[in-house]
Amino acid sequence: MRKIFLGALAISIFTLVSCDGNSRTEQLSPDLVQNPATASSVKKEVKMAAIKFKIKEHDFGSIVQGETIKKVYEFTNTGEIDLIISAAKGSCGCTVPQWPKRPIKPGQSDKIEVVFNSSGKEGVLNKKVYITANTSPVTSVLVLKGEVIAPK
Repeated sequence: MRKIFLGALAISIFTLVSCDGNSRTEQLSPDLVQNPATASSVKKEVKMAAIKFKIKEHDFGSIVQGETIKKVYEFTNTGEIDLIISAAKGSCGCTVPQWPKRPIKPGQSDKIEVVFNSSGKEGVLNKKVYITANTSPVTSVLVLKGEVIAPK
């Protein structure tokens, strides 16, 4: 125990000596940091795609365990460049999305189809589908919720 204490004391003394006991902190001028996307001066220089869904959440109500639900989420590219959806992933294997693999032109509409299989599920559920695209924010979330009742 004494060796541990002496070791810790030696490290503390070495740290103080190697830093010359000087604890002053140099500060940089805020003018040196130049970020074009600061809150005070956001400039719209980059054209972006934008995805706008008619609805982002669907409540399917109550279904019997084993039933399959299919929901179509319609969207429009309200941005200035082609919308490219690079991925769509369900929050579990029971929720499977199908999305357009081709670019969606500005002003053009399309759909994402989500199939939910309730086999082995029970109770109130809130399933999500994460859409990744060339938008800001990069991820959009669709919700499919309802209740799965065990068969009688």
